[in-house]
Amino acid sequence: MSSLIGMTRPPVGFGPGSQAEEGDDGLDYLPMPSGMRVYEPHLPEIPDPDRAAVAGGVLSQIHRALVRWRPGEELRIAVEGLYARTFALVGEALGEGEVAVKVDRAGGRLEIQEAALAGVWRVRAFGDGEPRESLLVGAFPRVALNRAFIPMNPIEAGAPPDGLMNGLPILTELLDRSAGWRRGEAPHAVNFSLLPHTPEDLAFVEGRLGQGATTILSRGYGNCRVTASATPNVWWVRYYNSVDTLILDTVEIVDVPAVVCAAAEDIADSAERLAEILDALKIEREEIQ
Repeated sequence: MSSLIGMTRPPVGFGPGSQAEEGDDGLDYLPMPSGMRVYEPHLPEIPDPDRAAVAGGVLSQIHRALVRWRPGEELRIAVEGLYARTFALVGEALGEGEVAVKVDRAGGRLEIQEAALAGVWRVRAFGDGEPRESLLVGAFPRVALNRAFIPMNPIEAGAPPDGLMNGLPILTELLDRSAGWRRGEAPHAVNFSLLPHTPEDLAFVEGRLGQGATTILSRGYGNCRVTASATPNVWWVRYYNSVDTLILDTVEIVDVPAVVCAAAEDIADSAERLAEILDALKIEREEIQ
């Protein structure tokens, strides 16, 4: 009996916490992302019947575009000539989603905000005069890619600096992949979080790739900041946790990183959600052929 009791009791020096020394607080894990954003429908109050009718018509057009959208397409919703207060009402109904985009350009900039309905994008063009508004339905706005890789600053040149370890072969690989990449190919990624490198390596690669015109922030789970380089199809993709600590540092060669794109399933879901909003607001939907 005594031998059986000895076998059923856990042995000393094994199990969770057994390796911790006195005064040791245990393993110190890096805080992971938290505070995931979720969809919350918003139904605005519409006291003005005329404005309500116009805004409802725009929402109905968006729903029609969401239903008819197919991968690779981008559909534009006509909002030219819409009164600012009416357009603000449309924006209130759409809400703000996870992805925000800024594009620098000569004489102005673009600010793009994804709606709470994935795949619906509000584009504001700033320049001379009042900002111009437009609405798009698609995986990611093409207008944000047209100028993405235009250099914002001179690309660094000259002899490599001291302190490099893997900077030269990494840069060679990225430039070679950039030159050979074709639309539709699978992305190629280099993970600096796992690859041995020095601070000089990182600064060297960043300087030689240059800085492009498009910056994207995705706030779905923690923060993901995506920045175009001045080298075609080369993006910096950096993930931060909820306390803004860098947890993943990568470079992707692709037309646009998937993390900032609305998937086909998301757009189909947006169509269903907008249908529910239209029904709740008693707005008639357009017939879809």
